[in-house]
Amino acid sequence: MPNPRADFSHSPHAEPHKGRTKAILAKHPEIRDHIGKNPYSAIPTLIIVGGQIGIAAWVAQGPWWVLFLVAYTVGAMSNHALFVMIHEAAHNLIFRHRVANTLLAITANIPSLIPNAVSFQKYHLMHHSHQGDYDLDADIPSQWEARLVGNSALGKALWLLLFPFAQITRVFRMRRIPPVDRWIVFNFAVIVTTDVLLYIVLGGPAVLYLLASTFFSIGLHPLGARWIQRHYMVDATQETYSYYGPANKLAFNVGYHNEHHDFPSVPWNRLPQVRKIAAPWYDTLVSHRSWTRLLIRFLFDRKMSLFSRMVREGRADKAAVDQAG
Repeated sequence: MPNPRADFSHSPHAEPHKGRTKAILAKHPEIRDHIGKNPYSAIPTLIIVGGQIGIAAWVAQGPWWVLFLVAYTVGAMSNHALFVMIHEAAHNLIFRHRVANTLLAITANIPSLIPNAVSFQKYHLMHHSHQGDYDLDADIPSQWEARLVGNSALGKALWLLLFPFAQITRVFRMRRIPPVDRWIVFNFAVIVTTDVLLYIVLGGPAVLYLLASTFFSIGLHPLGARWIQRHYMVDATQETYSYYGPANKLAFNVGYHNEHHDFPSVPWNRLPQVRKIAAPWYDTLVSHRSWTRLLIRFLFDRKMSLFSRMVREGRADKAAVDQAG
């Protein structure tokens, strides 16, 4: 692996998932039976949305340290779970029709206070179809971002703490993808309106709780290690990693990332069965068992940085992407 302070790793090969999917299906065509929708995902989504708003109202009446303690624990896990449901909706894995999935994703977006459900859908699907393509994969850090953060523990900690802002800056790099459409405007309008209503009805401390829950759920927190777990290279040749620890039970199996990339049409509740069926393929891959351990390693291992990612030249017709946009 090249010096992480200098450049990304570069691959002349196509991303690994399509080939592995083809090989697994040739041996285990029964995996196709797990492809489909899980409309029951809407139930925990709505419960968590209501629960977060209720908790926000409760902690707003107490001392500030209780607010932040609950946000770091219950709030972070709740908003993280809602983000996983936004991810499920982005792949149309909840309802049959895209509009219904998008509306549920926007609903799940409410407690985070930041209107990102629809834009995530747009950029995440491009991540799947163009993994590692610097011009089309917004999951890849920008060159300037990686150089600015460096490989010090302080730099990486600040990057994780401000991770939502780092993601927003990558949108400007995706020049081939229109940054605004009518659904993004609708998402923005809904979330801003609910933000104002939450402030008027519940008050500033309640809004602060929800905002803190959002930053903890994707920032400097063991849950934030999920963003490292997925594609940051701890092996010189492997670019996607799964997590098989206990937090999957509270995070809708989001750790099964290799399985998800290989079979993105399989909903969260069936990914463990996919791994069990295709164990000979997944057992040989490097995986993680602890997000906390990975977070500590990422922060203090100077060999790991934002450059610990695999990039490749785009093999798709980028002109077609321009036209589609």
